[in-house]
Amino acid sequence: MTSLKSIAAACGLFTVIGLAATPSLAGSTTYPLTLENCGAEVTFKKAPERAIGLGQNSAEILLLLGLQDKMVGTAFWPSKVLPQLTEANAKVKLLTVEMPTFESMLAENPDFVAAALPSLVGPNSKVAKREDFDKVGVATYLSPSTCLSTKDVKDQYGSRGELWNMDLLYKEIDELSQIFDVTDRGQALIADFKAREAKLRGSVAKDGQNLSYVFWFSSPSPSADAYVGGKNSASGFIADLLGGRNAIDAAAEWPTIGWEGIIAANPDVIVVASLDRNRWELDKPEAKIKFLNTDPAVSQIPAVKNKALVVMDGQAMNPTIRTIYGAEQVAEQLKALGLLK
Repeated sequence: MTSLKSIAAACGLFTVIGLAATPSLAGSTTYPLTLENCGAEVTFKKAPERAIGLGQNSAEILLLLGLQDKMVGTAFWPSKVLPQLTEANAKVKLLTVEMPTFESMLAENPDFVAAALPSLVGPNSKVAKREDFDKVGVATYLSPSTCLSTKDVKDQYGSRGELWNMDLLYKEIDELSQIFDVTDRGQALIADFKAREAKLRGSVAKDGQNLSYVFWFSSPSPSADAYVGGKNSASGFIADLLGGRNAIDAAAEWPTIGWEGIIAANPDVIVVASLDRNRWELDKPEAKIKFLNTDPAVSQIPAVKNKALVVMDGQAMNPTIRTIYGAEQVAEQLKALGLLK
């Protein structure tokens, strides 16, 4: 099995594009700029000067765009920052690795908040709603990848009607780069991700096994239901990218499934998340793998018996810039196991 150290190294293989030195290939932003974002219309009279990256994906996109000098805070980090962004991230104040309070964000006098999840600025957010920020004159932007309907699934994450794909991520990068008038940097970043996506899809043999996957994010305890990636989630995208399928059919973005249901799904591969937050013992991949191998019933799943257990950065199971890294990690380990051509 690939070690966690090598996985961290794989994440660091991506070299940050020389964004600040990139010649301008895209046009400059014309202000006022108005965007439709997750059902809301947001207008910018000028580029933000005091931004908060609320959620790891939003923060990392801003950092990849070289905007650390325009950031006054970040919050809500399931994992450590990408290795190549460590230096830039150190220049930005960390409010908290968990959910911040509305007051703690306002204390930084922000003029813009980019949020990764509706649980952070959505209608049922425990932090603040978009209208709360509107009332104090702070513009907000919510990741298009997480603008999901909660009509059929009564939880904060909602459900997805079709398989997530990288186009939503590219839209997010493009729009954030427009907001900050760094469209050349945004296009360079998108081009890099598109090349990596195409390379990975092309590297999987067309006559390979149609492997089925379960992506296990975490669980409060071994006896509790498991949070797993839903059918059309970023996890489902990774399975599809590698020529396989998600063994979980639930439409919910993050369904909780009992182990009887996971056993019934009969996956060929179980992907376990590595999380740095340490909220629960089973955030640790080692704890997950120990449970899989020692539980009398779960240990009989073919994936466990065949040692088809791989470790992936947990943030990559969210629809984020990390997703392509996660797919690369899974592909590397499955090829080493001889399960992927």
